[in-house]
Amino acid sequence: MTPPPDRGAGVGPGDPWPGERPPALLVLADGEVFEGEAVGAAPPGGVATGELVFNTVLSGYQEVLTDPSYAGQVVTFTYPHIGNYGVTGADDEAPRPWCRGVVVRDLPARPSSWRAEEALDAYLVRRGIPGICGVDTRRLTRHLRDRGAMGCALGTAPPDVLAAAAAGEPGTTGRDLVTEVTTATPYRRGTGPRRVTVYDFGVKETMLRNLEALATLTVVPAHTPAADVLEERPDGVFLSNGPGDPAALGAHSAIVAELLGRVPVFGICLGHQLLASALGARTYKLAFGHHGGNHPVQRLDTGQVEITSQNHNYAVAADSLPQRGRLGAEVTHVNLNDGVVEGLRCTGLPAFSVQYHPEAGPGPHDARYLFERFRLLLDGARR
Repeated sequence: MTPPPDRGAGVGPGDPWPGERPPALLVLADGEVFEGEAVGAAPPGGVATGELVFNTVLSGYQEVLTDPSYAGQVVTFTYPHIGNYGVTGADDEAPRPWCRGVVVRDLPARPSSWRAEEALDAYLVRRGIPGICGVDTRRLTRHLRDRGAMGCALGTAPPDVLAAAAAGEPGTTGRDLVTEVTTATPYRRGTGPRRVTVYDFGVKETMLRNLEALATLTVVPAHTPAADVLEERPDGVFLSNGPGDPAALGAHSAIVAELLGRVPVFGICLGHQLLASALGARTYKLAFGHHGGNHPVQRLDTGQVEITSQNHNYAVAADSLPQRGRLGAEVTHVNLNDGVVEGLRCTGLPAFSVQYHPEAGPGPHDARYLFERFRLLLDGARR
């Protein structure tokens, strides 16, 4: 008798062997269909839905899947081999994954890394995340690049059921997804000499680790009133990343507006968009967003180019930023691929933000200097 195939590290009894993966489909809202095999958790009724986006990272798939900014979305990876080094709890960016599903070309059954604690497929099963492998992700990515991010459905249900689910997926436009991912209660982190309040719109673990090097952190729910924060007299406020449409977060941008001029502010990703909204600027949705670890961004004051990690579907309209007055602001960074605003600085207030992720774990670290810039603002406020 021929012995069964090697299940590989992290694949235990009861887990399906690669040859036993059931056929599955990925159906897009525009009717495009991609064939593959089901992996990860089995969704209810054989159907999982979400807004489909693509990410170009070569590594860091676990950090992507656990980034709360992907709430409401299905992530397809352009790199063909995903799961080759397994997963480990040390790389989680949040207590749980928030994405709706994952699409890959090849999902190895046997991870190869001394750090691996389990295989990615087993991790997806344990975390309740459905997926599909064997998909022509090159064709899929080109389709999304040309047509834009859109609703999708994946699973083992009949094609007509999946097509109806994909057509009915609302996507992220106009939706407050921050409420789903923010902490329910405040908590403390770190023992640094300064004091920083972190607004958790979907904060990542690597962000908190970088901030802990500067200050003792109080992480608060996204809806925390500005008066409650100011009553604690922090040295500064940090606005985190997060999911969804910033235009649906008017109450949150109003909170930021109350903080401006009262305390130094640093925002990243959604925090950048909320700072811009608090200044009176507009945001808009990109066709397929920026999701990857290799976006070139130019720092306008020096001309230096930074390679950056990015994950956002919305951006700030440059022509809507106020130029003068107390809330005046200037663009500090731009994306060299498409000219999108990647950073801004208030000209009359101690506040700045960037659209990309300087903490990037793993990823390029060209922009880590921004945490030092925040430290200088904090120390200036303490004098």
